[in-house]
Amino acid sequence: MLTTEPFFSAPLEPKLQAIRNRLRPGQQVIADWQAGPLAVSAVPGAGKSTGMAGAAALVIARHQLNRRRQLVVVTFTRSAVASIRAKIRSHLRELGLPQGSFLVNTLHGLALNIAGSQPELSGVRADLKAVLQPSQKARFLRQAVDQWIAENPQPFQLLIEGRAFDGEETERQRRQFILRSEILPALAQEVVQEARSSGLSPNQVREISRQVSEEVEFSVLGVAAGLYERYERILRAANAIDYDDMILGALRVLEDPVARQIWQERVFAVFEDEAQDSSPLQTRLLEILSQSETDGSNLVRVGDPNQAINSTFTPADPRFFNDFCDQCGSSERLAILDQAGRSSRIIIDAANFVLNWVNQSSLVGRERAFRPQQIQSVDAGDPQADANPAPEGRGLELLAPRDIYHSAQLLGARALELLKANPDRTAAVLVRQHNQSRFLCEQLQFLQKDHGIVVYDTEQRERRSRVPAQMLALLQFINRPHSPDNLKNALSVLLERQLIPSQDLNALAVDPERFLYPGPLDPALSATQAQIRRKCAGLLRARLELPLFNLIPFVALALGYDASELATADKLTERIVQQVYSQGAHPSLNAVLGVLNDIVLSENFEAVEVEDPEVRYIRPGQLTVITMHKAKGLDWDYVFIPFLHERLIPGQPYVPASAQFLGDFTLPEVARAQIRAYVHGDEVPSVGEAWRRAGELKAAEEFRLLYVAMTRAKRLLWMSAEKSTPFSWNNLEMMQDTAKACPILKPLAQRFPSSLVPC
Repeated sequence: MLTTEPFFSAPLEPKLQAIRNRLRPGQQVIADWQAGPLAVSAVPGAGKSTGMAGAAALVIARHQLNRRRQLVVVTFTRSAVASIRAKIRSHLRELGLPQGSFLVNTLHGLALNIAGSQPELSGVRADLKAVLQPSQKARFLRQAVDQWIAENPQPFQLLIEGRAFDGEETERQRRQFILRSEILPALAQEVVQEARSSGLSPNQVREISRQVSEEVEFSVLGVAAGLYERYERILRAANAIDYDDMILGALRVLEDPVARQIWQERVFAVFEDEAQDSSPLQTRLLEILSQSETDGSNLVRVGDPNQAINSTFTPADPRFFNDFCDQCGSSERLAILDQAGRSSRIIIDAANFVLNWVNQSSLVGRERAFRPQQIQSVDAGDPQADANPAPEGRGLELLAPRDIYHSAQLLGARALELLKANPDRTAAVLVRQHNQSRFLCEQLQFLQKDHGIVVYDTEQRERRSRVPAQMLALLQFINRPHSPDNLKNALSVLLERQLIPSQDLNALAVDPERFLYPGPLDPALSATQAQIRRKCAGLLRARLELPLFNLIPFVALALGYDASELATADKLTERIVQQVYSQGAHPSLNAVLGVLNDIVLSENFEAVEVEDPEVRYIRPGQLTVITMHKAKGLDWDYVFIPFLHERLIPGQPYVPASAQFLGDFTLPEVARAQIRAYVHGDEVPSVGEAWRRAGELKAAEEFRLLYVAMTRAKRLLWMSAEKSTPFSWNNLEMMQDTAKACPILKPLAQRFPSSLVPC
């Protein structure tokens, strides 16, 4: 049971009490922690890091911690590491206590320290350069796919036949190509990520597959186990490790009794932030590290399961943290941080309404989308400045514009009105997809051009960082245009840059010669395909007409790069020229591709910042355009959330037309659902049931993402669902005139009728 008895030593008691008194009631529960496990479930804006920092200082003072006996604080990102470290140091300076009494790190950083301390036990070198980069991992996964196909011709044939296969050779080639280039690499990526983070070996995945009553001719997890096994083999042969190897290596060290005792004597307790994003292996590592001889595990886990928005593309699963909270709650070791001073009352009420409505609806099936905890306003006299501020205008504004252009017009006018009247305040537009960000930045340029309000596109830096990979894809195509992979990669870049219409790229890439050089007996290309072919032909002509080192500037212009991207391409050209000549190689396109491939694999090329490199997402008088995922952890006075439609939130798992020959499901989602069911101790579902659960998982996460987006707002939350919206944001010409709004908007409008804004 938690205790609140006095524990301060006399000399420091007044200062310690002052730190504690500055905390909210929920935060004080963390500050009063003395030993044993503690779960802290927080709401958005509750001040998790503030509470953790204050509690950390009190723990350090109370137990006289030092370099030999430290408090370990683990968080999710490097930026969060810096923030929490600074807050703890500030408290320790105030108390006059040593700064070496605590350690703040990311979980992978902590695992690498443990694994690298005894490489003979972990099998992991303490060398960050040895960690597999994402592009290298993708290459290893492709190699695993190629090996599996070569060694398993019969199962591969079953995949090719799928359903409705008439034996036609062109269709066979198309299915082979998409299996090798897309479907199987995606399955390998998913099973490697899910299985390794859960501590499952390839053989264990194979055993799980035997528990499944299959509805198709092939076993999804059986194929996945084979891919996983070959990936492990390739990884060992390359003497490389990936991020999961850090955790596994650290656990191998802690399995040794002597090493475990050394580490446990060094660590007094572990405070974990963002615990909703932990995997089973990560949790196991922290439990062992925080083990105490008398009190069990001195582990304080702080998180918000309602802000778990990574579980559909990472091994994170909020169910693990929810289970931990329930276990701690049964022994009165659960604290709720439910007071938040960020938002005005109507925004809090709207967020709470969404939480309750979704949990009571049938849209997420058996999944529990939200932990049932309500955001509460802070008490009078709260130390947070301007806590629960007065709303701006209606506080919550709900609109139904004619189309996306009308929506951008209304949004821009409202942002202009607000920021002109209050230039010291902040504003942001939160979007679900990256291409929506680009559209809005183009539509809102009048704010900057005519009124001096900066429209800051947070995707610009990410687009600049993709310049080397895009160049590699285009130059590989120019060098070997008859490769189906090279053609598809080049078309993918052109599609990403919205330079060609949305198409089934596999159908074009499966036979490059027929597409690029059609003969008189070949089927005629459609008008759209002919347009794409001309774009490709223009790139190929450049190989013949331009000097070698002019190819990158040419491709940069062909891709429509902006000033920053062009500057990055120029820098890339200079580096390639230097490295080609420094290696003594004959200047050739193959030499350029070799250098460029090394740059992409090493992932250490810094993009050029034309604007101030210290620019922030939150700047007074600026309108920031940012994705909902990237907005987590941030807040603004005014938040705009346009394009809220059912197709995106909650959406449905999507089966690409090119992959429907396997069935009405996708292999990665089925494998994920089956592995997670096993890890949670549930019955492993069949393919159809696993696909249904994947849909529920996606719906639950999409509603949590919307909840996160809504709770970024302080004074005004503006939300819209347009009556006409694109079928695909890659092609704005094809509009859907009867787009269905996100299902939460109608009940939200009924609950807050005064928030409806006529337009």
